[in-house]
Amino acid sequence: MTILQQCITIAIIIAATVFTRAVAFVAFPADKPTPKYIQYLGKALPGAAFGMLVIYCLKDCSLFSATHALPELLSIGVICLLHFWKKNMFLSIVGGTAVYMVLVNFFF
Repeated sequence: MTILQQCITIAIIIAATVFTRAVAFVAFPADKPTPKYIQYLGKALPGAAFGMLVIYCLKDCSLFSATHALPELLSIGVICLLHFWKKNMFLSIVGGTAVYMVLVNFFF
């Protein structure tokens, strides 16, 4: 890409980002109540997104491989324990990722 093409690409990305962020404020102004279906989506979509990520991350795991999916299963266990203990999604994700990376790089 030339410098001009790179600048145009960056400008389009910036414009699209500003547009998509502004649409929410125009479509749902602060002085009006938020529609019920938007409230429902705000409650349902985060769990659905994480469920989809779990399925995507585990799609290539095999119980019949050399590691028998032990790093993945142990990491899921750590994620569950951390989340039930602290109720902090960020801590659960970081802790599970760290455990998985240590297991894969040093033990399996």
